[in-house]
Amino acid sequence: MLRREFFKTLGVVAAATAVVPSMSFAAGAAPKGPNEMSYEAALKAVTNGKGATPSDKVSLKVPEIAENGAVVPVTVEVDSPMTEKDYVKTIHVFATKNNNSRCAAVHLTPANGKAMFSSRIKLGQTQDVAAIVEMSDGSFLSAAQSVKVTIGGCG
Repeated sequence: MLRREFFKTLGVVAAATAVVPSMSFAAGAAPKGPNEMSYEAALKAVTNGKGATPSDKVSLKVPEIAENGAVVPVTVEVDSPMTEKDYVKTIHVFATKNNNSRCAAVHLTPANGKAMFSSRIKLGQTQDVAAIVEMSDGSFLSAAQSVKVTIGGCG
């Protein structure tokens, strides 16, 4: 009889450890990951609180409507001479409403010849995609565009 009681108790403990954590997550108590950062906090961290100035020198190409938010193509080009004194140091790509808004950071040197970056990012919902560009003189330029994320191609 002791064996049956042992297995009964073991089953109750196993069920409790499986159910209690999922109940706390359902109540909104899910722990935040170390990489979760809002757009405002990420922008402040990247620019050291300076902010970024919208500029025509930064060309951001993303689709207006994305049928699949998991693979949204993004291209950032910056009109820069890429000389030793005037070049793009870093291109940052942000998704403003994702839990972790930082999507990519690409570091460049004058040896790159052209300030350009292209990739695919994940968007959890309809939101703005922003490109923040750090120049060699310490200034920050930006461009942003809204992307409508649809499910199965239905708006």
